[in-house]
Amino acid sequence: MTRARGAGTINPMTDRYGVVGHPVGHSWSPFIHGLFARDTGQTLSYRLFDFTPQEFEPRVGDFFTLGGRGLNVTVPHKIAAAKIASQLTTRASHAGAVNTLAMQKDGTILGDNTDGAGLVRDLCDNLGLVIMRRRILIIGAGGATRGVVAPLLALEPSEVVIANRTPERAKDMAGAFARLGPVQGVGFRDVSGLPFDVVINATSASLSGELPAVPASVIGPETVCYDMAYGKTDTPFMQWALNQGCARAIQGWGMLVEQAAESFRVWRGVMPSTALVLTALKERAFSAS
Repeated sequence: MTRARGAGTINPMTDRYGVVGHPVGHSWSPFIHGLFARDTGQTLSYRLFDFTPQEFEPRVGDFFTLGGRGLNVTVPHKIAAAKIASQLTTRASHAGAVNTLAMQKDGTILGDNTDGAGLVRDLCDNLGLVIMRRRILIIGAGGATRGVVAPLLALEPSEVVIANRTPERAKDMAGAFARLGPVQGVGFRDVSGLPFDVVINATSASLSGELPAVPASVIGPETVCYDMAYGKTDTPFMQWALNQGCARAIQGWGMLVEQAAESFRVWRGVMPSTALVLTALKERAFSAS
């Protein structure tokens, strides 16, 4: 992979941004935000910051004290980021986690979560799916799921079912969102009823070859399956879904770009176009050794 934008010498007057995680060297964020900046005529730098959990709070504090404007936050720091933000957006409060930190004009740090917006835009705008009055199954009850339940419920599906290996965890998460719409939590083996319209894999297990133990009956010939994970080839979840006869199986490259675009809008006040960036990202990723 070529050196990311912002990895060289930085003009002290240039607005500074970055992504913080541990590890973070695999991140495509510098490439994506570099294209956003170019396409919108913005002057900024964007770098990778590998901070351990012990380093996270003081190093992020130093970044903003020294004039940093914003950070994307990835694993394992999203919950910690929510604790250091001065205030949270409604969607970050719902998620209980933050993937975007932004310095405000009054010197406070805003914590936001753009994951749900990114997923919804990819599903609805890029893929043309209709969520209203559709049945949605989300596999997994971790942080990835928590970040997307509220935005999905806002689209008024007939039902959102959260399925997890530990039923209690799924039920607890569903309870946290019950006032926002029809949502229930169940164990993997307890998923029942007709095939779902959309099945979303919000676990990272499929990247290691592990498949969630949900019954194949969740998938029908019109079911669209979406894996939040992404790679150069079909993920194991996608392969499984296609083998069950789903209508389409998609991985999360689009969500990656769309959530980044929403972060860029929060920081810069302008929404970048994503179609060409998504194409460029896939070309770069699939050609990388």
